[in-house]
Amino acid sequence: MSVFKYVKALRRLICLVLYYGFAIFLPETNNRYLRRTRFIRRMFASPLFDKCGKKVIVEKGANFGTGKNIEIGDFSMIGLKAYIRGPLKIGRDVLMGPECVILTTNHNFSKREVPIRLQGSTSKPVLIGDDVWIGQRVMIMPGVNIGNGAIIGAGAVVTKDVPPYTIVGGAPAKVIKSRPL
Repeated sequence: MSVFKYVKALRRLICLVLYYGFAIFLPETNNRYLRRTRFIRRMFASPLFDKCGKKVIVEKGANFGTGKNIEIGDFSMIGLKAYIRGPLKIGRDVLMGPECVILTTNHNFSKREVPIRLQGSTSKPVLIGDDVWIGQRVMIMPGVNIGNGAIIGAGAVVTKDVPPYTIVGGAPAKVIKSRPL
């Protein structure tokens, strides 16, 4: 292993420790003396992602595991106390409300004679387009694609693809209407 790989692995480890040991707990505030908290969280979180755009916001309590297989576009946001996992691609200008859950792995359960815990799991990537608004406590299931300009209503459970410029809500999420031109 080259020196460069050791340095990169060490940097990643340091960022993981500093993010989950310190930065994840920094308060959200509009106080002018504490405005640097978002900057500090981004400073430790952005090196963990495979790709991280400019001016990404990582809110307090956001949990993204090690950040592997996660890409985030410019000006996007990971919501307060969000729980996300890769493989995941988030486009530009994505707003994510508090306590959202994005899952990409599910247990296999096709064999009745084998306990579910022994059947392994399957991972399917989630793709979120540009200019998407994801409401509070939305759950997005593995393999879902959310089109550009979509709006996901608060509390929705998204189990199927969401067409571009569509508003969906409910559990399971259903199309409510399309966004006007």
